[in-house]
Amino acid sequence: MRIAKPWLIVIPLALGCFAAVYLGAGRASQEPKVNVVKPEQPATVPEPKSSPVGLATATFGNGCFWCTEAVFQRLKGVSSVVSGYSGGDVKNPTYHQVCSGTTGHAEAIQITYDPKLITYEELLEVFWQTHDPTTVDQQGNDYGPQYRSVIFYHDDEQKRLAVSYKQKLDEAGVFPAPIVTEISPFTKFYPAEAYHQNYFNENGKQPYCAAIIRPKIEKMTKLFAKKLKPTAAE
Repeated sequence: MRIAKPWLIVIPLALGCFAAVYLGAGRASQEPKVNVVKPEQPATVPEPKSSPVGLATATFGNGCFWCTEAVFQRLKGVSSVVSGYSGGDVKNPTYHQVCSGTTGHAEAIQITYDPKLITYEELLEVFWQTHDPTTVDQQGNDYGPQYRSVIFYHDDEQKRLAVSYKQKLDEAGVFPAPIVTEISPFTKFYPAEAYHQNYFNENGKQPYCAAIIRPKIEKMTKLFAKKLKPTAAE
């Protein structure tokens, strides 16, 4: 397995964090002011069913799902990405409940992909290279357990690959600090409200998208050019 050189990861991460602080672009301040689902309303996006024959499912939490959704949507072999909540105790949580940090959920994405075109290990590579897995409950200006780095594995093979990859990254010293990514069994995924879905593609000029998400997209298009869908390059 190829392990990326440290500077390919550390420098973009540092620049991303600097941009977030300098521009004051914490995501909470960028929440849409119209068509916002109220706390008492359930998510409006249907819960994903089991993957179609020949396809598989991966569930990751690596910070703001506006960011992570946009990254994984652009990969060849990925047929869909749904933003939502996983890992908590509250049934049908809303965005405002999850933002309180009291439900136990992480902002997560559920990826449906074709293993013949992209492997789970390749998804793990993108996962670890497009966020900071060394900070507990934080990504840039976003703080709270809902922003924790976490892999929700769906079977023993996904668990084995995630544990092994994490160990190799730590042993190689790819990051300047130990990886704190949580590796937990998948239990339940709740799709987020409709206005969170496909967020970057529909709101690319919004300040948070321009300052935080676009640099992630630019970074991943350079690192994973061969893994991108033909229309994904920006």
